[in-house]
Amino acid sequence: MYINDILSTGYIEALFASDEIDEICGKVRSEARSGGTEDTPAALFGFFLDKCRRNLHLDLCFSPVGDAFRIRARMFPGIINSTTMDYHHAWPPEALIGVANRFLEEVEFDTEELRNTISTHMAFCHTSIDEANVRFLVNERRNNYVTPTSFLELIKFYKKLLNDKRGKIIDQIKRLEIGLQTMDDTNKVVADLSVELDETMKIVD
Repeated sequence: MYINDILSTGYIEALFASDEIDEICGKVRSEARSGGTEDTPAALFGFFLDKCRRNLHLDLCFSPVGDAFRIRARMFPGIINSTTMDYHHAWPPEALIGVANRFLEEVEFDTEELRNTISTHMAFCHTSIDEANVRFLVNERRNNYVTPTSFLELIKFYKKLLNDKRGKIIDQIKRLEIGLQTMDDTNKVVADLSVELDETMKIVD
């Protein structure tokens, strides 16, 4: 309701107490006089509201999914009558590749070509889901939405999965190295025992 009032009139009724309004009028008096505004409380406060309307900007983000936005727009007409709507369309593949490259910069790869290949594949996966959503709507008459946030989550999941897999591989390498070292030590012990056994057999003979 308050946002609707701001969008429609630029002011919320009873937002300021009377002493606060007097203080506001006192602070804008000199600027208002220089602009030719009358020195009355109503005129000074109107000058303040006009200045707020010129300089106050609101960004409201609504999801078009479902009936929630339609119902809210019907309940609060300021959302429709006093706003400019920007529709955010799907990212092009080039933008997806650029975003993936940016977030994969901190990941160590053998070559830069490998990083670009992975980024391109991520973009392909994301766009292929959009195409699958179209087929899903035709076949099932239901919408399924994939947003840029989904793409960022894909990158985040890939980085986590890659880090986990690398950690497991490093653990396996360490276990293998320890096993090989143990086998090498065992072979040395066996070799020493063989020498002692040969000497003991000579004494026995």
